[in-house]
Amino acid sequence: MLGILNVTPDSFSDGGRVMRQGVVDVAGAVSLAEQILRDGADAIDLGGVSTRPGAPDVDEDEELRRVLPVVQALRGSPVWVDTSRARVAAAVLDAGALGINDQRAGDDPGMLSVVAAAGCPYVLMHHRGTPATMRSLAVYDDVVVDVWRELDAAADRAIDAGVKPSNLIFDPGIGFAKTADQSIRLLAVLAERPERPERPERTVLVGASRKSFLGAITGREAPGERLAASIAVALWARQANVAWVRVHDVGPTVDALRVWAALSC
Repeated sequence: MLGILNVTPDSFSDGGRVMRQGVVDVAGAVSLAEQILRDGADAIDLGGVSTRPGAPDVDEDEELRRVLPVVQALRGSPVWVDTSRARVAAAVLDAGALGINDQRAGDDPGMLSVVAAAGCPYVLMHHRGTPATMRSLAVYDDVVVDVWRELDAAADRAIDAGVKPSNLIFDPGIGFAKTADQSIRLLAVLAERPERPERPERTVLVGASRKSFLGAITGREAPGERLAASIAVALWARQANVAWVRVHDVGPTVDALRVWAALSC
């Protein structure tokens, strides 16, 4: 399980939580990270740029100012960094980060060589466009077939660049360039996801915590009111043999998964 730690002022659910007058409170971020790990997360997913639809761009220097001091302070802890920039990835890996969660799936030309050299876990997330344009690109012939085909193409590029197949983690990008109905469809058939003979067992990550499609189902407008719905998706994902879930509410989700595992024996 990845526990989300955003060091941003504008993330859709928890932006500003560890910001003080526009600057990251490193001690506060470290304290929150330690609590996330105590609650049962396997790793921290640290992000310095909001990727919500319509989010403004943040330059590389500002992203580094937000995430690098936190990675340095947490050196020795299992920290992955949510970034799509090769320069940021190289800096945080050098500072002790153990993995990269790339929501642009290698769009930065230098990213693949950075993660190949590091030999670290690398999340390829399906996306189209940018936060400013993604909503207009949610057009598919068949969302399930198209998403997995595009993810496999990104994986092929990563492998050609030297990334080990065993380090690849596939994220279908719930809510990114997808309508609520498309996100629901992708999740509904997780256990039946299209396979390729040369890639029979993809390691999959699902990040659906607090997202707007859950509000569309439940009528809960505030992201913080979507805990039960988020846990339902985590349980569904584990039942579909998904290896990783990315969540805001680690403790309650861990409890639910432990009960589910005990009852599934």
